[in-house]
Amino acid sequence: MKRLDLDDLPPRVAQLLTGLAEGEELILVQGGAVAARLHGGAAPEPAAEDEPEPYNNQRAAEIFEQFRSAIEDEF
Repeated sequence: MKRLDLDDLPPRVAQLLTGLAEGEELILVQGGAVAARLHGGAAPEPAAEDEPEPYNNQRAAEIFEQFRSAIEDEF
């Protein structure tokens, strides 16, 4: 993902970017051609992270056994 720090921009440009209303569109033009389109609106809410699996001794034993077998096969 690309990131643009608004503090690095001239104040007028930063205000234009942050002042977009929901559904409003800003077209960026360079050399007479459309370079990009920005759409105003609320940022999407971050997806809820899944709860990690509870610690499972059975699963830990399986992983350790696979690791031990792999080490023994190598040496």
